[in-house]
Amino acid sequence: MFGTGFEPVDVVVSGVRIHGVRGGKGPPVLLLHGFPQSHVMWHRIAPELAREYTVVAADLRGYGDSDRPEAGPDHAGYAFRAMAADQVALMRALGFPRFAVVGHDRGARVTHRMALDHPDRVERLALLDILPTAYVFEHVDRRVATANYHWFFLSQPADLPERLIGGEPLYFLHRLLGSWGSGLDAHAPEALREYERVFADPAARRAMIEDYRAAASIDLEHDAVSAAAGGRIAAPCLVLWGERGVVAANPTVPLEVWRSLAADPGSMIGGVIAGAGHFLAEENHTDTLAALQAFLGGRG
Repeated sequence: MFGTGFEPVDVVVSGVRIHGVRGGKGPPVLLLHGFPQSHVMWHRIAPELAREYTVVAADLRGYGDSDRPEAGPDHAGYAFRAMAADQVALMRALGFPRFAVVGHDRGARVTHRMALDHPDRVERLALLDILPTAYVFEHVDRRVATANYHWFFLSQPADLPERLIGGEPLYFLHRLLGSWGSGLDAHAPEALREYERVFADPAARRAMIEDYRAAASIDLEHDAVSAAAGGRIAAPCLVLWGERGVVAANPTVPLEVWRSLAADPGSMIGGVIAGAGHFLAEENHTDTLAALQAFLGGRG
């Protein structure tokens, strides 16, 4: 899906194999996907960025074709901290001790944690269509609970969501991919087939569910510790969100929420992507790409 200029990458870090693709030449850029997708969500963006950058699009642990380790009793195996450490180690193994990172959805939450845990590794970061995890849980109302029902469903103890989703996994996947202001047709057929292939695997579904269990428990503990220690995003940051998505409906401007977590609020820029819901990199990849190119090139 990425063209002949990309090659597969498989690197074992701390006993977990991380899969992805690599292509292009120039400064390194790491692309991280969200739920319930994999690195293939970047198939419209990555080849264009590879004209100027070395692009690595990777699967988070538990997603795509990366390994699916045990979660552990506290779900730490799928904490954003563990996922961020994976990706930092992956880039180091590929010869990139410092890099830019672009994350969407869960990948953006991993990117946020990476910026806090590994500030010396992150040159700049882009966060696509999310609000901070702790902020979301602290501002739950009817609108948030309805739009993000899956947060509360997937965080239920095993094996309730696993069993219920297992009844009709393809139906559930399609409902997810056609939600949050986007339609199922936002996804290219070949990308959709990849998501379907992975989601058909009960082990993959369990791993994705553990991601949400971690977010409702140990990730919040990590966020609280970072906040108490004065942790802030230090690198230049781009925040983008879809015009029709859940983030856009937040009563506070998303960029202002993120600026409250920045060491230098003036280093954080961003705005809305017109005509797109949650899956903005697929629905309006032209404007999303333009914003990323400007930011990565220091023009944003």
